[in-house]
Amino acid sequence: MTVSLGYLGSYAAVFALLVVGVAIVAGALFANRMLRPARPTPEKLATYECGVDPVGEGWAQSQVRYYVFTYLYVIFAVDAVFLFPWATVFAAPGFGMTTLVEMFVFLGFIALGILYGWRKRVLTWA
Repeated sequence: MTVSLGYLGSYAAVFALLVVGVAIVAGALFANRMLRPARPTPEKLATYECGVDPVGEGWAQSQVRYYVFTYLYVIFAVDAVFLFPWATVFAAPGFGMTTLVEMFVFLGFIALGILYGWRKRVLTWA
């Protein structure tokens, strides 16, 4: 007697590979836990921060301008992410003028974000 699983049967191989992958990772983590030496000492349990012994409290404030640098990075990263696919589609037949106009609108928004950052003086290092 043969059972046909139909459309969902094609996912059986994917599910089986997922189960095998999880089993391999779990087995590796379990083997690591069983084979590693466990000798905790006060030096090993101390907080480690870039080779500097922790002194004082763990509270430190950071300046807001670092967040602005992060936002500017995101603007440039999003710009790059959209420019590469656009460059590959631009030469395809039927996409020329439409993609050109859309990209100029997109670059206009990016330019407004950069102009805002420049006007707020977050693009200076001083």
